[in-house]
Amino acid sequence: YAEALKEFEKIKDTDFQAMYQLGVMYYDGLGTEKDPERGVEYMNKILNSDSPEARHLKFAAAYNLGRAYYEGCGVKHSTEEAERLWLTAADDGNPKASVKAQSTLGMLYSMPALKDLEKAFFWHSEACKNGNLESQGVLGIMYLYGQGTCQNTKAALKHLRKAAELGNIYAQGHLVEYYYTRKFYLKAASLAKRVTENDDIDMLAKITDCHPAYIAEGVAMAAFYLARCFQLGQG
Repeated sequence: YAEALKEFEKIKDTDFQAMYQLGVMYYDGLGTEKDPERGVEYMNKILNSDSPEARHLKFAAAYNLGRAYYEGCGVKHSTEEAERLWLTAADDGNPKASVKAQSTLGMLYSMPALKDLEKAFFWHSEACKNGNLESQGVLGIMYLYGQGTCQNTKAALKHLRKAAELGNIYAQGHLVEYYYTRKFYLKAASLAKRVTENDDIDMLAKITDCHPAYIAEGVAMAAFYLARCFQLGQG
C-alpha cells in the first residue's frame, strides 16, 4: 500500500482514478495514517468535477461521501446528507451506478431513524437485481415475514436459498431457523453444522462483501438452533 500511495500521489492531479484510490486509502488508513478529511476532499473533487474523465467515478465517490457523513468521519455526521448522497450514487437502480449504495439504502430505510420498509424493499430489490448478495438474503427475510411487501414463502425461500448457496451466512442462519421451526430438524442441524464452521468473520466479509455484524448474527443463529437440535436428540 505504501508504494502505491507514493505512485498515486505523483499523478493525482492528472489522473482521477489515482485521486479516487488516494481518497479511499486516506479515509481507511491503507498504507498511511488515517486522514479522513483528505479522503473526503478527494471524493468531493471527483463528484464536483466537470471533466469527462471523472464521470465514471462519480457514483463511487458519492457512495463514499455518503459513508463519511453517516459515520461522521472527516465531516460532521448527517444522516440526511448521507441519504442524499447515497440516492445520487444509487441512481434509481441503474446497474452501472453504485450497487453498494442501493443495498445500503435498503439497510438505511430499515433503521429506526428513517424507517420505511417499502423503500427498503424497493432498494434491496434493485440491488439484488444488480447482483448484490447481501440484499438477496435480506429480500428473502422481507418476503418471509411480509416486511415492506406481501408475505410470500415461495419467494422467500427462493431468495434465501440462492443467497445461501452463494455464501451469505445471514441467509444460511435464517434458513436454519426456518427448517427448525417447521420441525425439519435433520435439515436444520445439517446446515447449522456447516454454518458454525465459519470462524473468520472478517475474511468472510471481504469474500462476500456482506457486513460482519450480519455474518456474526447468522453464525449465532445457526449455533443456537444446532444446540436445540442436540437437546432434542436430532442431528
